[in-house]
Amino acid sequence: MEDSIRIHKDDNVAVALHELKKGDCVFASGFKIAASETIPAGHKIALAEIPQGAPVIKYRFPIGSASVPIAQGAWVHTHNVKSRLGNLLEYRYQPDFKELAKMPAAPFLGYRRENGRVGIRNEVWIIPTVGCVNAVAKQIEDHVQKFLSPEIDGIFSYSHPYGCSQLGDDQRNTQKILCGLINHPNAAGVLVLGLGCENNSIAEMKKVLGNYNADRVKFLICQDCVDEVEAGTKLVGELCRYAREFRREPFGANELVVGLKCGGSDGFSGITANAVTGAFSDLLVSQGGTTLLTEVPEMFGAEQILMQRCRNEEVFEKTVSLINGFKSYFKRYGQKVDENPSPGNKAGGITTLEDKSLGCVQKAGSAPVEDVLDYGERVERHGLNLLQGPGNDLVAACALAASGANLILFTTGRGTPFGCPVPTVKIASNSALAAHKSHWIDFDAGRLLSGESLPALSQELFELVLSIAAGTVRTKSEALDKRELAIFKDGVTL
Repeated sequence: MEDSIRIHKDDNVAVALHELKKGDCVFASGFKIAASETIPAGHKIALAEIPQGAPVIKYRFPIGSASVPIAQGAWVHTHNVKSRLGNLLEYRYQPDFKELAKMPAAPFLGYRRENGRVGIRNEVWIIPTVGCVNAVAKQIEDHVQKFLSPEIDGIFSYSHPYGCSQLGDDQRNTQKILCGLINHPNAAGVLVLGLGCENNSIAEMKKVLGNYNADRVKFLICQDCVDEVEAGTKLVGELCRYAREFRREPFGANELVVGLKCGGSDGFSGITANAVTGAFSDLLVSQGGTTLLTEVPEMFGAEQILMQRCRNEEVFEKTVSLINGFKSYFKRYGQKVDENPSPGNKAGGITTLEDKSLGCVQKAGSAPVEDVLDYGERVERHGLNLLQGPGNDLVAACALAASGANLILFTTGRGTPFGCPVPTVKIASNSALAAHKSHWIDFDAGRLLSGESLPALSQELFELVLSIAAGTVRTKSEALDKRELAIFKDGVTL
């Protein structure tokens, strides 16, 4: 077994599979060198001398430049590498992609909603228009558990701090995310709970929501009630009666929408968990299904890979706007576009944002990019889509859900217990994490380092997703009842 992985033949660094001590002889894709210092697992070792200013190459692309001369066998990390990111860039459409071979859609059992969408859970949700009624929503949730029955997968309320004192795009973002959840096919019924004096009133929400089925969506303004908990409990009881009418039906994987997200990455994330997730994405897309990739700041430095795969020039221009628009957002607040990676990322072996981004986009597999969505916009095109959203785990995951993701594949090298309004599948980049946090982790992609094949692991993950979609398996975050709602904030609060 080799001591490190050279991801591409053009790379001048390799990733240590275990801690290397000074003097250890390292074997990597034909290289045999001695480590000149201790190098932690998941971190990089120089396979050749890298002059000051020269690019450090990983995944076949630069992850930065050597800030000082780097000797062969040296530890390559933040102390001797600097990012090459900075200003906005101009791009040219140079398409370079191959069509995926079409495959028959694998079957699963789901719920057909009247708008044609397919859900994988039959839940009832309580969604506040404003943070002022979060506690009331929770009280109602507690009171209505008596309405649970075998046909209903759960009754849940979702808290958030917004909806009051918001203006412009901030309020629109709140409305788009909440309306995306109200319309979500995993919810058989929804109680929309307002206060009565907020900016984001129920009347304003209805303008964004559009047409709705009054049997499926109920509204309650707390200031209009003598006892808002009693009134809310009555409405949820009606929603539960409606939800009990639904039964699982057979569908194909072409009906599934899966969000792709990573958080708390380490040096193995791009090699294992993200690679397996990318192979899963290709499997789903080849069967006519849909995947959504977000975390725009974690595309910086790898964006041209995605741009080359844009279906046409229209999608390419939308991708350019996506990237440069988010860079402009950083610069508008005086922040550097290369502020990432986080302390946890660096401890795990990720050196620069380019390093993180090149690993992050592995989740997108090799499929053509079919569309680019604004924050809160609902997915319409089958295949791989890009979604505007930040890197923040909760905000990005909730954006994926609001855009229509039935479930989310969340890769991690550090571990996290969180969940969002849809099932959140945790995929560990290393087997030590999977064993250490088995109550958090749903899938161990670290087995790729132990000799298991990428096709076998991606197929296993695909089958797990189908089981979760069919309701025969629950994610660890569902078992822990971890369900959070977070919304993007960028504006004035009154």
